[in-house]
Amino acid sequence: MNIRSLTRGDGVVIGAAVVLFIASFLNLTSAPSCSGQFCPSIEAPNAWDSLSLLMSMFLAGIIGAVLVVVGRSLPQPKQIAGLDLTQFGVAFTVFAAWTAFWTVIDAHGSGAGLILGLIAALVLAAAAVATPLVAALKAPLMGAPKPAAPQPYGYPGAPQSAGGYGYPGAAQQPYGAQPGDPSLGGHPHAQAPAQPFGAQAQAPAAAEPHQDAQAQPAAAAPAGDFAPFWFAVPVARPLYAEDGSPTPIAELAPGTWYLAVDQRGPGLVAQTQDGRRGVLQDTTGIQRG
Repeated sequence: MNIRSLTRGDGVVIGAAVVLFIASFLNLTSAPSCSGQFCPSIEAPNAWDSLSLLMSMFLAGIIGAVLVVVGRSLPQPKQIAGLDLTQFGVAFTVFAAWTAFWTVIDAHGSGAGLILGLIAALVLAAAAVATPLVAALKAPLMGAPKPAAPQPYGYPGAPQSAGGYGYPGAAQQPYGAQPGDPSLGGHPHAQAPAQPFGAQAQAPAAAEPHQDAQAQPAAAAPAGDFAPFWFAVPVARPLYAEDGSPTPIAELAPGTWYLAVDQRGPGLVAQTQDGRRGVLQDTTGIQRG
């Protein structure tokens, strides 16, 4: 399970299940108004004194909430008899709300346990059904952490290296720069490699006309407009191979930053921490770093 994949709707489901559990210990019926020494002693039962009501209303709602949250947190949906855990959980929550409603209607003097249980069961069922449909409930419950200083290549927090392409902070010198150039961070007294004794510095040979003609089209080719950036996904999403294979090669998890290295139609070509690259087809709601 990935805790960061929980949504606001899942948070409402968890809160309603907790309230439903608390309501199971409260009185189911209200005590009749009576004063004096001849009033009969009445014991107010709770849900744990009635097995049928406990199983059909309170525990059914709590079990449904657990199935909904677990089913939406798993990387791959688990199916039972052709239905996934989330669908089973939604059915349990609706059944619990239905039982709570008619129990309160049929009761003669509902106590705090029944009233609070009815409210919790209705909220629980509504949140379980509406979470995939309402955008406000589909938002992440916990936001993804932002990187301190995103770099164009490499990963946040990657170990620094003295050399090698792609490491944040690696010393990259432009082509043709002198090692002792102070503007590039070199030591001002650094010397270029000495030439052998008697050797003479030679000017670079002029390029031939036909070589210049071939180099001009390549130099005139415009660079791609896409700039690599960091992003995080709101929920777990599959990463497909670049060759168009329908089988996912990895799964992007919320709370982790990934590097987008290219644009592929409406999707992005993303790179994982272990170096795998694939196409993220669903880019809705991603958070850019």
